[in-house]
Amino acid sequence: MKLKFCGAAGTTTGSQHLLEVNGKKILLDCGLYQGRRQDAYQVNCCFPHFDPQEIDVVVLSHAHIDHSGNLPNLTKSGFTGNIHATFATRDLCTIMLADSAHIQEYDVQWLNKRLLKEGKPPVEPLYRKEDAERCLRQFVTSGYDRPMLISDGVTMTFFDAGHILGAAQVLLEIEDKEDGGKRKRLLFSGDIGRGDNEVLNNPVAVEDVDYLLMESTYGGREHELPTGALDEVAEVLDRSLKRGGKVLIPAFAVERTQQILYVLNRLFEEGKLPKVPVYVDSPLAVGATEIFRLHPECFNQEVYDFLFEEGKDPFLFEGLRLIRAVNESKKLNEKHEQCIIISASGMCEAGRIRHHLKNGIENPRNTIFFVGYCADNTLGRFIRDGNEVVNIFGKPFKVKAAVEIVDSFSGHADHSELLDYFQAMTGPKKKVWLVHGEPTRSEALCGALRAIHKGDVEVAELGKIVEF
Repeated sequence: MKLKFCGAAGTTTGSQHLLEVNGKKILLDCGLYQGRRQDAYQVNCCFPHFDPQEIDVVVLSHAHIDHSGNLPNLTKSGFTGNIHATFATRDLCTIMLADSAHIQEYDVQWLNKRLLKEGKPPVEPLYRKEDAERCLRQFVTSGYDRPMLISDGVTMTFFDAGHILGAAQVLLEIEDKEDGGKRKRLLFSGDIGRGDNEVLNNPVAVEDVDYLLMESTYGGREHELPTGALDEVAEVLDRSLKRGGKVLIPAFAVERTQQILYVLNRLFEEGKLPKVPVYVDSPLAVGATEIFRLHPECFNQEVYDFLFEEGKDPFLFEGLRLIRAVNESKKLNEKHEQCIIISASGMCEAGRIRHHLKNGIENPRNTIFFVGYCADNTLGRFIRDGNEVVNIFGKPFKVKAAVEIVDSFSGHADHSELLDYFQAMTGPKKKVWLVHGEPTRSEALCGALRAIHKGDVEVAELGKIVEF
C-alpha cells in the first residue's frame, strides 16, 4: 500500500493525497492550490502528480475550496469514478463549486490581459460553471458512522470533524491483499474543528487507528479566546452600536456567517443587545445559510434543541434580511440607520464587503468588526493591523471607523486542541504524517507529538511516496 502527497504538504492549500491499494487509486480530497494567480494556475491546471484518468475513486473530507475546488477540473480531465462525500458536503459543493467556477473565469480574464501585453497566447479557465454542475453528478453521499465499500478491500466511514457543516474525518478499513491480506485502519483527519462550536458537533474521537494522515494548520499556535465567547461578542457589539453607526462584519460566507447569525439570535433573544436591523449581504452566504437549515444532523445539542424543542430557526430572527440582488446591496450604503451588515469575503479581498468598507471606513461612528483570520497582505490584515490609510479599489481611504477584533470563531483546532484530538484517538498510530500546514506549523506539531507518542511522526513532503 502506497500513499503519495500531491498537495497541502508544506502548505495549507491544495489538499490532495493519493492512496494506492489492491491495484486501485483512491484520491483523498481534490483541492485548489491558492496563491499568486499565475503560479496557482500552473499548479492547478495539469495535475502534475497523477493522471486523472487513472483515479478510481475520490473521497472528499469537506466542501472548502482548498479541499474540493479542483474536482470539476478532475472530472473534466477524464476522471469518471465516484466522489464520496457527506450529504451536507455535497449540498455545499453545489454552490461553492459554482462560485469557484465564476472566480476561475474572472481570474483568467485578468491573466489574459497580462498575457496579451506580453504577446503570449490566452489561456482557458480551469473550469466553467457547466463543469462544476457535471462534476456534481458523480457525487455519492452517505451519513456519518455509515460504513460503505468504496473499492476492492476498502471500506470507508465518515466521522464528524466538527470543522464546517458536513466536514468529515475519513476512516478507511483496508484488507491489504498485497501484504498478505493484513487489515489496516487509516484515518485521514481532514480539517479538525476546535470543539464547543457555536453550531456544530465536537470532533469524534475515532478508535483503533493504525495510520494517521493529520492536519497541522495551527501547530505551535494558540487561539486568543476560547470558543463560545458570547460575553466578549456582546460587549464589542454593544460598544459598537453605542457609537451610533453601522457595524460592518467581514465574514466567510460558509460557517462564519452562520455562526454569527446564531450568536446574534441568542444575544437578541436574551436581551443582551438592542434589536437593530441585520443584513447578510452575500449571495453565497445566503445560499449556504439555506443549506445549513437542511442539515440538523450536524448541529450540536443546544442548536438541535433550539430547532426542535423550542421550534425556532437558529439562523432567522426578527429584523434579519438576506440580500442577493446587487441593487439591494447598493441601497445599504444609502441607509443612515444603525444596523449590522455581515458580508463576504472575510479577508476583505473580494465580494461586497469592499463596497461597504469604501462607503463606511471613513465614518468614525461606524465599526469594522473582525471575527476571523486575515492572511498577510490582505485588505483585512491591513485594517486589523492598525494602518491609518488603506487602498480600496486602488484608491486611498483613511481608517476613521473603529476596529474591533474577536478571534474565538476559528474553525481550526489550535495547537493544544490538536494534541487533545490526537490523544483522544485510540489505537497504536504506528505512523503519523502531518499535512495541511506551513512548514513551521507542521514542525512545531511534529515535535510536540514526538514528545508524547512512541510511533513514527513525520511532516509530509510534496511528491513523496510512503509505503506501509
